[in-house]
Amino acid sequence: MSKLTLGSLFDGSGGFPLAGLLSGIVPIWASEVECYPIRVTTRNLPWMKHYGNICEMDGGKVEPVDIITFGSPCQDMSIAGKREGLSGSRSGLFHEAVRIIREMRRATNGEYPKYIVWENVPGALSSNGGEDFRCVLESICGIADETVSVPSVKKWLNAGEIVGDGYSVAWRVLNAEHFGVPQRRKRIYLVADFTDGCAGKILFESEGMPWDPPQSFSERQGSAGGAGEGSEKTGTVCLNDQGGERMDVTHERTATLRAESHHPPLVFENHSQDCRFRGPLDVAQTVLSTYGTGGNNQPFVVEDKP
Repeated sequence: MSKLTLGSLFDGSGGFPLAGLLSGIVPIWASEVECYPIRVTTRNLPWMKHYGNICEMDGGKVEPVDIITFGSPCQDMSIAGKREGLSGSRSGLFHEAVRIIREMRRATNGEYPKYIVWENVPGALSSNGGEDFRCVLESICGIADETVSVPSVKKWLNAGEIVGDGYSVAWRVLNAEHFGVPQRRKRIYLVADFTDGCAGKILFESEGMPWDPPQSFSERQGSAGGAGEGSEKTGTVCLNDQGGERMDVTHERTATLRAESHHPPLVFENHSQDCRFRGPLDVAQTVLSTYGTGGNNQPFVVEDKP
C-alpha cells in the first residue's frame, strides 16, 4: 500500500509536513514566500519542492497529492487584529487556497486531493458575526458540491460536522497544551474528506491511535495552575501578559505568545546564589554566570566555550 502524499500551502517552517512525516505521510511540495522559513524546510526536508507565492500557483499543474494543508493567514480574523475578516488582504488569501484545490480537482477528474486540513485562530468562528466561518464552510463544501448552501447561525460551536453526498467536513478547536506543548494555544482544525463521510472520524476519534501523545503528555493535560496553587507546585513559573493589565501566573506552560502588551514589561531579579526572586523592577540587574546555581537549581550557564 502506497503512502499518502501531502502538499502544504502557507507552509511557514513546515509544521504540517513534519506532522505528516510523524504520521507516515510523505510531503511533496510547499508554498511559502518568507525566506527564513523556506531555509528551514529546505534544510530539514530537502526533497520537498517549493512553489513560492500561492497567488502564482496553478493547482492543475503542480504534482497531485492526497492531502493539501493550509493555515491561511489569521491576522484579519484574530480578536487581536482589526477584524477585517475574509475581505482583508491577508486572511482573504484563504480563497487562493480554495482556488488551487479546485484546479487540482478539475485536472485529476476529482481524484486529488482526497483530503484537506485547514488551521486558523478561534476568532474565525466569530469574525464578522460568524459570517466568515459560514463562508469558509460553504467554500470548502462547495469544492465537492457547488450547489451547497450553508445557513447562518447565531454562534458557531467549537466543534461540528457537515456530511454531504460523498463528502464530509468537520471542525474542532484544539489546545496545544493538551498535546505536550508547554503553552496555551487554541486553534481551529478543519478536516474535509472528499471521498466519504470520514472527516468526523478523522478529527474526533484519534484517541489510542499511534500518533497520539505519549502518556507523559496526557498526564499534563489539565489546565495550568493558577496563582493560588503556586505554593504547592514546583517547576517553571510563567507570568503571562493577556493583553491588558491582568497578569496570569501559570506553571510549566505559557499563554499564547502575543506581539503587544498594554503595560511596561516586568523584570524580576533572580538572586545569583539561590532561588529567591523579587520585583517587578524597572531595570534588570547584571547577568551573572552563577544565576540559578543555588537552591539545587540548574546553572544559568552550563558550558564555557573558548
